[in-house]
Amino acid sequence: MEITKLILCVFLFVPLSILAQKKDAPNIIIILTDDQGYTDVGFNGSTEIPTPNIDRIAKNGVVFTNGYVSYAVCGPSRAGLMTGRYQDRFGFGRNPLLAPNDIDQGVPVEEEMISEALKNVGYNTLAIGKWHLGAHKDQRPLQQGFDEHFGFLSGGHRYFPEDWKLNDLTEIRSQNDGYITKLLHNGKRINETAYLTDALSREAVNFIKKKRKGPFFIYLAYNAPHSPLQATKKYLDRFPNIENKKRKIYAAMVSAVDDGVGNILDALDEMAISDNTIVYFLSDNGGPLHNGSNNDPLRGKKGNVYEGGIRVPFAMQWPKNIKAGQTYAKPVISLDIFATAAEYAGFTPKSKIDGVNIVPFLNAKSNETPHNYLFWRKFDQEKIGIRSDDFKLVKEDNGVLELFNVTKDISEKNPLYNKNHFNKLHNEYEIWLKEMLDPIFFGLLHNTEYSKSHPNRFLIKEE
Repeated sequence: MEITKLILCVFLFVPLSILAQKKDAPNIIIILTDDQGYTDVGFNGSTEIPTPNIDRIAKNGVVFTNGYVSYAVCGPSRAGLMTGRYQDRFGFGRNPLLAPNDIDQGVPVEEEMISEALKNVGYNTLAIGKWHLGAHKDQRPLQQGFDEHFGFLSGGHRYFPEDWKLNDLTEIRSQNDGYITKLLHNGKRINETAYLTDALSREAVNFIKKKRKGPFFIYLAYNAPHSPLQATKKYLDRFPNIENKKRKIYAAMVSAVDDGVGNILDALDEMAISDNTIVYFLSDNGGPLHNGSNNDPLRGKKGNVYEGGIRVPFAMQWPKNIKAGQTYAKPVISLDIFATAAEYAGFTPKSKIDGVNIVPFLNAKSNETPHNYLFWRKFDQEKIGIRSDDFKLVKEDNGVLELFNVTKDISEKNPLYNKNHFNKLHNEYEIWLKEMLDPIFFGLLHNTEYSKSHPNRFLIKEE
């Protein structure tokens, strides 16, 4: 009788989250690059920038040739990925400013991030690199479901440690000062000495090699190859034949990421956990071109709702459950990462999500299309995009709605005049739009205006 009571007592004090975790739940790693061009990986055809380690993910699993993100620039794209929801559902329709006093400048704290959901079912969680989802003390990684954090809060950062002149956020006086602030490690500023990309990769490897009970989740958000263009001699020397200076540095930065990805995959093999680890690789948006990136054959660049702004290099591996060497051509989106994690980690999302579990589509258990419609909106520029099957309706800088068959016309050169497709897509967009919110905060485009209306923006007494 006493033993029975003891067992019952122990059971009652086991966190319900761990009891809910699925048996043999997979480890999950999201590797996100920043401003990488569609063609700048080997699995999408690059011959100028070898990416043998990133290509290992594709060879071990699947390449999504129509892999999308939910927005054409950094912050909103990340907000969508991390919540599994179109970021416009919670008013994240702009790139947030570095404004540590303002809790509205980021993802609302009531939104559930994938990190929070996974932690609640017993995952060990780590965020590395670029955050850009809110610098307020209540919006930072350690407050959003991450057990550990190594990186920075702003939308970008310089890569060489000698450039990191500011000790912490109390010393910032402008939007770009976040780029020269020392890194954070579990809430404390540190004196890092390594090239930034190498340091981020190192932290991921170290985390993987820890012996622990239960699965883990790593969100590795490289800021490479986002500007400023900075690379070490080690990586620059790999590209003696690239004459264009920007392209050469950009290539070196991608190569540094590739080395890191290789170290991560090797660490998974060393720990004998590759088989049950889901690894995603994708960029947060298309390349901006001025940084030396290449989106060919896609039209447009970062910031556009043409394919070049939203279709990204995207691959996934999970050897235990996904057949290697696949190419999947139906449209998927970064929002699907959250939904897939929910299925196999064993949690129920708190809010309506817009992604789907994509694994059944890869294992031929479903011949359906994962998404009937995908949507994009840039509020300030009045740009929109809607894709359904082969067809996509776009309104870009010219302000004209154009219809394309992006399967036959991947470069979006030849507008179609099919009234039925046009009206169908536009009507679906109007229905979707009714569920969305206008932006709830000023963005990067309003930096001057915001600073004028918030004169105490940079008066930060403590971190």
